Amino acid sequence: MITILNDNFSQLNDFLSSRSFSKIFILVDENTHEYCLPVLLGNLETDLAFEILEIEPGEEMKNIQTANQLWEILTEMQADRKALIINLGGGVITDMGGFVASTYKRGVQFINIPTTLLSMCDASIGGKTGIDLMHYKNMVGTFTFPEQIFVYPKFLETLPFKELRSGFAEMLKHGLIADKKHWENLIHISKLDVEAVVPHIETSIEIKQDIVQQDFQEKNIRKTLNFGHTIGHAVESLCLSQGNPILHGEAVAMGMITETHLSFLEGLLSEEDCIAIIENIQKYYPYLDISDFKDKDIFELLINDKKNIDSKINFSLISEIGSCTFDYQCSKEKIISSLEYYRKLNDADVI
Repeated sequence: MITILNDNFSQLNDFLSSRSFSKIFILVDENTHEYCLPVLLGNLETDLAFEILEIEPGEEMKNIQTANQLWEILTEMQADRKALIINLGGGVITDMGGFVASTYKRGVQFINIPTTLLSMCDASIGGKTGIDLMHYKNMVGTFTFPEQIFVYPKFLETLPFKELRSGFAEMLKHGLIADKKHWENLIHISKLDVEAVVPHIETSIEIKQDIVQQDFQEKNIRKTLNFGHTIGHAVESLCLSQGNPILHGEAVAMGMITETHLSFLEGLLSEEDCIAIIENIQKYYPYLDISDFKDKDIFELLINDKKNIDSKINFSLISEIGSCTFDYQCSKEKIISSLEYYRKLNDADVI
C-alpha cells in the first residue's frame, strides 16, 4: 500500500501505533541523514527505541560487503524478527534496505520512505530488492513487498536538479509503455522542476502498481517495465566498472533512445513515433558519450542480463506510444545498428 504523507506524518504514526514492533532501525545515507532524517524524526511519534544505520551514498555501495556490514550491525544490536527497518532514501537505500530486511533472520518487516523522484515513482514500488554483483546491476535480490510505502513529495525540494531529472526518466518510461496521455502530459513540461513534476507522480505510481499487481514475479507484463533498461543497465554497469558512475535515469534515457530506435528497426514502431519519442527524450537529457565503449563489452553485459533465458537477449520494445511488447529477441546486427545510431546522435540527426 502506498500513502502520500501529509505534513504531520499522521499516517505513518498511525501505522507504527497499530503494529507491535520491538525496535526501529532507520537506514539512511549521508545525504538523507542530513536533509531528510531531521524531518522524519521531527514528526515521529513513538515510544519505540530506534537506531540510525548510515551508509555512504552511491550505487557503488549497493553490494554484498555493505549488506554484510548491515547484517552484522543488526546482529550486534540484537535486532529480532519483530524489528522494523525504515528505508529512508533513494533507489540504492530502498533496494539495499529491502534486501537486507528480507534476508536477515529469513525476513524482518520493512517500510520504504522514498526521498528521490526515481524511488517515489519506481524503485521503492513493486517489491524488488537487490544488490549489484561485481558490476552487474541487481543480480542478487528477492521479491519481497514492504509493509507500506510512504511518499512525502516535499523531500524532492532537497534534490539536486540532476537527481530530479534522473527520476523523470522513469516517469517518461511509464507513459511510453502504458499510458499515452501520461507521456503527452510529461513532454509538455517546459521547465523541469519540483512544482511541474509533483502533479504527475501519482499517475506514475498507479501505472507501476497496476503492472506489479498483475505480475509480481515478472513472468510476463511486468517485463515491460524493463524498457530502456537492457541497454541502459549495460552502459550504467560499464560506467560503474570504470569508476565513473552515472545516474540511473541518465542511463535509462540513453537506453530508451537506443531501444526506441531498435523498435523502429524491428518494424514495431513507425518512423514518425520513433522520431517524436527520441526528440522529446533529448529535450531533457544531454547526450551520453559511449564512444569509448566497445560493442563486445556491451554485449558481454547484455548476455548476462538477469532477464535473459538460454543466453538469448530479451528486450521490451515499444509497439506504439503507450504500448510495449516483451521477450522480444533482436539480431546482433540490429542491436549494433541501434548503438551506432546513438553514437552518431551527437553529430547529426539520423534515422
